[in-house]
Amino acid sequence: MATERTFSIIKPDATRRNLTGKVNAVLEGAGLRIVAQKRIWMTTQQAETFYGVHKERPFFRDLVTFMTSGPVVVQVLEGDNAVAKNREVMGATNPANAAEGTIRKLFAESIEANSVHGSDSPENAATEIAYFFAGTEIVG
Repeated sequence: MATERTFSIIKPDATRRNLTGKVNAVLEGAGLRIVAQKRIWMTTQQAETFYGVHKERPFFRDLVTFMTSGPVVVQVLEGDNAVAKNREVMGATNPANAAEGTIRKLFAESIEANSVHGSDSPENAATEIAYFFAGTEIVG
């Protein structure tokens, strides 16, 4: 297996309910190591740029509004096949379809307020990590 890094966000619905530690416990229990983490309040500009790939989608404005509605925790996770492992442990985007024991099944409130974001490829992970973290902030 290849050790790699991926990017994760604990979204405002989860930070509002003080679930950061519980989400981290699920991530760590799945064999992912948190090598960088910080709590931020994303600006509108940051959210619009980060989610720019969705700019033409009808949900874009609601997504930006939601992601700037409260603090988030941005993270770099490391482990064997970290991108795939994180996507597995997050569960399906729609929590109603998420497998038992996944973060979204355990903690999500809705398809939008689904508690976490995770990179969908190693290439996107590298881009997303660089958007929020300087190399010196990642301590593995």
